[in-house]
Amino acid sequence: MVQTSLFALASLISGTSLTFAGSPIYTATYAPQEAPYNAEQGQSEHNQCGNGYNQTPECQNTYLNTVQEFCLWTPARHGPNSQVEVAWCMASGHGTRLIPDGTITGAHLVVTPDYVQVTGVGNLTNINLSAGDTDSEFDPHGTDSEGSPLGALALSNAFGQMEQIHEWMSFVSYNQFCFRACQSSASASTMCHNIYEAMGCEWNMPGNYDAGVFDNCLGDTAEGVYGTSTFYQGASATPSPHPIPSSSSCTTYSTISNGQGIFARTSSSSTPTSNPYTQIGSQCPVRTQGALFMGSSGAAAHIAPHFSWEELMFTIFAVVVGSSSGALFVL
Repeated sequence: MVQTSLFALASLISGTSLTFAGSPIYTATYAPQEAPYNAEQGQSEHNQCGNGYNQTPECQNTYLNTVQEFCLWTPARHGPNSQVEVAWCMASGHGTRLIPDGTITGAHLVVTPDYVQVTGVGNLTNINLSAGDTDSEFDPHGTDSEGSPLGALALSNAFGQMEQIHEWMSFVSYNQFCFRACQSSASASTMCHNIYEAMGCEWNMPGNYDAGVFDNCLGDTAEGVYGTSTFYQGASATPSPHPIPSSSSCTTYSTISNGQGIFARTSSSSTPTSNPYTQIGSQCPVRTQGALFMGSSGAAAHIAPHFSWEELMFTIFAVVVGSSSGALFVL
């Protein structure tokens, strides 16, 4: 009883802050290695994620460090009934799922005096968004003041050492994304406001959304107030988005990658009982439920659990024999 009460109390205060003159003081701040298993009571996913990567964990820690190392929250499983969001990252080392290479087709990270922000485009159906999905919004408060996703943590080293960021906002759709994390300050809740969830990326986070370019930049802080009073969505007149702030000192990359192959979805169920994916990451064709896939990276393919043991052993034997004899047998 005492343990349960203490957990409930810790969970209650973990997402709150006390504001004095200047910056707010948050009642719970976690480093990645010190995060509890669950940051919020009732959280079905977790925050003790380890390192490396895995394509099936339910980790909810995201990182916003560089254009080569950022994460997004998207569904854990594909389908219209998926209500669980987990972290998908461009870089290994955080114990999260990896965003498959080729998913992000343009990304632009800018560090300003007040926040770090990444904006971009891509085919986010590769990370379980459905075609046509528009602007899911995430923030640390949510409609119930417990955060959406529940228990999600945002971390960044963009301002120096790795630290938890308490004020942030993120939008994802099937072809566009944006994520801003604000430094702790008196203006953090203004720069990372959470009252325009229906307005989408380009209105909430003016920035570069061009495809075909990947860069890290320094930039000016965007304007945070619309006119002389606060605008609320749904008002009779909607102001135009703020202009894109200027940026400089950009480092540009031809692409960003992590070596993770794109996954081929082989089941339309939104609640699969086993891993419904076969990785496209091998020079050898791998049959999955009657389909034949050819990878391009040369890495060993991951064979989904719905293969029977006999099929798996036969496939391995066939690949070995085929490789030595110049022939390839497929079940």
